Amino acid sequence: MSAKMMCGGLADAENASEEIQKICDIVKCQVEKKSGKTYNVFIAKSCKKQVVAGTNYFIKVHLGGDDHIHLRIFQGLPHAGGKLELISIKESMKLTDEIDHF
Repeated sequence: MSAKMMCGGLADAENASEEIQKICDIVKCQVEKKSGKTYNVFIAKSCKKQVVAGTNYFIKVHLGGDDHIHLRIFQGLPHAGGKLELISIKESMKLTDEIDHF
């Protein structure tokens, strides 16, 4: 991993990998339920990670056109089941909007 990260701190943004897209695919139905919308396009663009007692993922997702959403997803440690949980979303975001802690 090339992104600089310290325990508890938010790492630098990096391009979304296949792993990050898979995480988005897994939580897509949770996102749609929380937002009350259905997304035909749902492509992970970039991500910041925060190592805590598990990992917080802050992911910028392209929804089509100039529409984006930011997701905060928590993944527990493997011994705790490693479950993915959608924590929160920021809607009406643009490609140029910085991913920050929310």
